[in-house]
Amino acid sequence: MARVPRPAQSPAGRWTGEKLYVVLDNFSPHKHPNVRAWAAAHDIELVFLPTYGSWLNWIESEFAALRYFALNGTDHRSYSEQNAAIAAYVRRRNARAEPKNRFAPDSPIREWTEYPAAA
Repeated sequence: MARVPRPAQSPAGRWTGEKLYVVLDNFSPHKHPNVRAWAAAHDIELVFLPTYGSWLNWIESEFAALRYFALNGTDHRSYSEQNAAIAAYVRRRNARAEPKNRFAPDSPIREWTEYPAAA
């Protein structure tokens, strides 16, 4: 039996009356015409990070910390043991997480109003 895709919900519905920007890396599926059409249909602007700009992507630092604390220097005997170590790290991290709302407050990037199209 073929899998029927669910209709995409609009994330913009959670922020009515506001422009929604989605920041993406340059992974090729993010630039697929279907993704761009969906974003345009939901009034969402896709903003692509510059090539080799992983330092701008917050998730990269989270993955680096996960790798350092849960994977580096380990010799897990099974995938379940490795998954348990990752899950323990994520639980610990989430219990101590705080919102990132003061990231680079003096950065000139906050004043940019036009972004060069890189895609």
